[in-house]
Amino acid sequence: MEKRHILKMDATNIASAIKRKQLTSVEAVTAFIEQIKAVNSSINAVVEDRFSEALQEAKEADALLQKNVSLGKLHGVPISIKECLHVKGMKTTGGLEHRQDLIYKEDAEVVHQLKQEGAIILGKTNTPALCFCQETDNKLYGRTNNPWNVTKTAGGSSGGEGALLAAGGAAVGIGSDIGGSIRFPSHFNGIIGFKPGKDTVSTKGHFPSVQHELQQRMLSIGPMGKSIEDMQLVYEILSKPAFSSQLLNEFKIEILPMNLGYPLSTKTKQLLGQLENFLERIYGVQQIMPPYFRESALIWQEIMSINGSKLVEDEAFNNDRSGLIRSFLKEKLRQRTNVHPYLSWAIIGAKMFKPSQKRVREIVDILQQGDELLKTYLDKRLLILPVYYQSALDHGQVFKEIFSIRKTYLQYMPYAAYANVWGLPALTVPVGEDDKNMPIGVQIISGVGNEDAIFRLGKLLTKRFRGYKMVEMTDR
Repeated sequence: MEKRHILKMDATNIASAIKRKQLTSVEAVTAFIEQIKAVNSSINAVVEDRFSEALQEAKEADALLQKNVSLGKLHGVPISIKECLHVKGMKTTGGLEHRQDLIYKEDAEVVHQLKQEGAIILGKTNTPALCFCQETDNKLYGRTNNPWNVTKTAGGSSGGEGALLAAGGAAVGIGSDIGGSIRFPSHFNGIIGFKPGKDTVSTKGHFPSVQHELQQRMLSIGPMGKSIEDMQLVYEILSKPAFSSQLLNEFKIEILPMNLGYPLSTKTKQLLGQLENFLERIYGVQQIMPPYFRESALIWQEIMSINGSKLVEDEAFNNDRSGLIRSFLKEKLRQRTNVHPYLSWAIIGAKMFKPSQKRVREIVDILQQGDELLKTYLDKRLLILPVYYQSALDHGQVFKEIFSIRKTYLQYMPYAAYANVWGLPALTVPVGEDDKNMPIGVQIISGVGNEDAIFRLGKLLTKRFRGYKMVEMTDR
C-alpha cells in the first residue's frame, strides 16, 4: 500500500486493513516512523521515540495475525501518546530539566488499556511545562510549531499531539484536557479531538496529578485524531460506562449566540452561521446561551488557583520555592533559567487569583446546583460552541491573552472552560479555514451519557464541512 495513503488513514481503517491482511503492521509502523523523521525537525512534536521497539512489536503483531490470533481492536496500529502520561520504559518529564532522567516502570491506566487492544506506541509528544499553558513550549524540549504555518502556535497543552496528527505522524493519539488542552490543539491544527466527561476515563498515571477534588472534575484524558470513528473507538476502549445508541432527531441543537460581547473573529462568525443554516434545514436549531456560561471562566480560573498551585510550584522549582519570582525576572532579562516563563507566570497568576476558603465553599455550592440543573438541561440537548475566538495565533499570543493580570481570560476562556468546569464531554470538529488557510473548529457539547449523539452530529458536520486534512509538509 502506498505510504501517502497509509498516512492519511485513521486508526479504524488501519486496524481493519491489518486484520483483513491488506496491510501489515510493519508497513504501517514504518510509514509513520518515516513521516515523523521527515516532519519533526520542523514541528518538534515528538520528544521521545521508541521506533526500534515499535517495529519489533509490529513484527510480533503480524506473526500473531498469521496464526489467526488478534490482540484487540487496535491490533498493530501505531499511535502516539502525550508526554504527561506514563509509558513503561519511557520518561515523563513534564518538560522540566530536573526530571529528564526519570524512567517509569508502569503504564498509565489508559496506556495499559490501549496496549491490551494491540496498539503500538511510536513515541511521546511535547507539552508545555507541567501542562500548565495553552501553548506548547518548555525548557527541556523547546517549542512545538503548527504544521500549517510554523510561525503559529500549535496550542496546548496537547500541542505535540495536535501538530503530529495534523502532519500525519500517527494513526491516532492520546491527549489530556483540564482547560481546553485537547480542544485548543485540535482547533488550531485542524484535527478531531474528544474530551470525555468527568469520571468516565481513568486519569491514573497522568503527570502532574491534580491538587484538589474540584480540579479532578475538570481533568479528562481522551483521543485526538483524524475521524469521529476513531474518537468513538478509542473512547469505547477507555471509558468506564458503556454508552447507548441515540437518535439525533430526539435532541435539541443549540448554538451559542454571536452577540454575547465575547471576542469572535469574522470568519468564525461566518462558519457558525453556515453551521446554523445547514442544521436548521434538518433539525430545529436555536441560538441560546447555556446556563452558567458567563460564570464558567472565573470558576475555572479559581479552581485552577486553589492552594496557589503550591504543588506545581514545588515540582517546577524542585522544592526551591524561593526561585519563583527570581526565575521569572531573570528570564525576562534574557538570562538562562531552568523553568519556562510561561510556567513561572502561570504560578504567579495562580497565587494572585487564589480563592479564599469561603469562596471555595461557594464554588462547591454553585457546582452542586449547576450539576443538577445541567443534568436536566442537557438530557436531550446538544450545544455548539467555538473553541477559541479565531484560528491559530502567532507564538506567545494565546499565552498573553489567557494569562494577563488584566484578567482577559474572562473574555477568552469561556468557550473552552465551560466543558471543564461542568465535566462535560466535548468533541472538536474542524469546520472551515480562515483566509490564510488556517483551520477553525467548533465544539459539540452535551451531558455524560450523550456521547453517541455527540459523535453522530460530529459525523454529520465532517461530511458537510471541512473535517480532517493532512498537512503536506513537503510544500513548507
